[in-house]
Amino acid sequence: MDADLKYPAISDLRARARRRIPGFAFEYLDSATGTEAGMARNRAALDAVGFMPEILRGKITADISCTFMGQAFPLPLGIAPVGMAGTIWPGAERLLAQAARRIGIPCGLSTVAAATPEEIGPHAGDMGWFQLYTPADREICRDMLRRARAAGYKKLIVTVDVPGESRRERQRRAHLSMPPKLTPRMVAAMATHPRWSLAMAREGAPRMKFAESYVPKTVKGARAFAHAGKIIRGYPDWDYIAFIRQVWKGDLLIKGVQNPADATRLRDMGADAIWVSNHSGRQFEGGPAAITALPAIRSALGPDTPLIFDSGIAGGLDIMRAIALGADFVMSGRAFHYALAAMGPPGVDHLIHMLTDDMQSNMAQIGAKSLADLPERLLPQSL
Repeated sequence: MDADLKYPAISDLRARARRRIPGFAFEYLDSATGTEAGMARNRAALDAVGFMPEILRGKITADISCTFMGQAFPLPLGIAPVGMAGTIWPGAERLLAQAARRIGIPCGLSTVAAATPEEIGPHAGDMGWFQLYTPADREICRDMLRRARAAGYKKLIVTVDVPGESRRERQRRAHLSMPPKLTPRMVAAMATHPRWSLAMAREGAPRMKFAESYVPKTVKGARAFAHAGKIIRGYPDWDYIAFIRQVWKGDLLIKGVQNPADATRLRDMGADAIWVSNHSGRQFEGGPAAITALPAIRSALGPDTPLIFDSGIAGGLDIMRAIALGADFVMSGRAFHYALAAMGPPGVDHLIHMLTDDMQSNMAQIGAKSLADLPERLLPQSL
């Protein structure tokens, strides 16, 4: 059956992913923290952003391509880094990097991926962005950045909105721990999802390979995983950002910004792009919706600083909303992992087709021929 009929929306890919992977893996991907009010607030705030339809404009085939930070892309969308993505689908980091390079969109690799930059960099090519969780030891940080650069990564994402662990209660109810511990409940879930389990047997159990490469060789098993977690827990401050700016010679993107004053300070410290995000509600449920922070940050930065948005993207219309409110580019983590878990690598191509079609359809409804037309089509209450 045509994928457009079977999976016409991201919600359909999500539902298929839920059936296709074990419950603990789905909960890791899908959950937020607390009562998930933060995730719900993201959705409600995005839904509140509207556009004025425009009639009698003739046939419109909108151009949704863009150039961002010197690179041309077919649409203003990339794959956000997701830690331990190999838990969601075996080999996810490699498969997503390969798809991103084929399609021509950026793909983020997390410090806590189940694969190293050396393994994934050649697959990502020029589309690879490396995401850093700052180690407490700055010499380890320096070496991590050296390795990422040597693996071909020219853009560095520093995530600053994870000052500590979040509880993510849904994950706890699913009995998911890091590293995953085999329990009778998990074994039963794996047995009822043989495709996932066979793929995992081929790939091997997911681990934080990059961080674990800095753990002493005498530390083994679960202790090595725990030790690796401590290594990357660096509690960064402003001085640490200045250190990274000094060491890293490529583009520096700061992810997790919601305050305009922080955005301008980071720009003045040498950040090449600001990334507005609330971690999709996975860290803190009591803050603002990320989309509500976007216009004020754009206003504070002015028109020239590259601005990225993520948090809650559920369709092409959401990408349009973010662009209209000041973003130059949009990233999504969950959607791409739903697609991969639902359909395997072809799911990524289907997702891009779906979002491209959705954006062009909606832009025709409002008479927008390009992304630059979107801000003037916003309803006044959306500004």
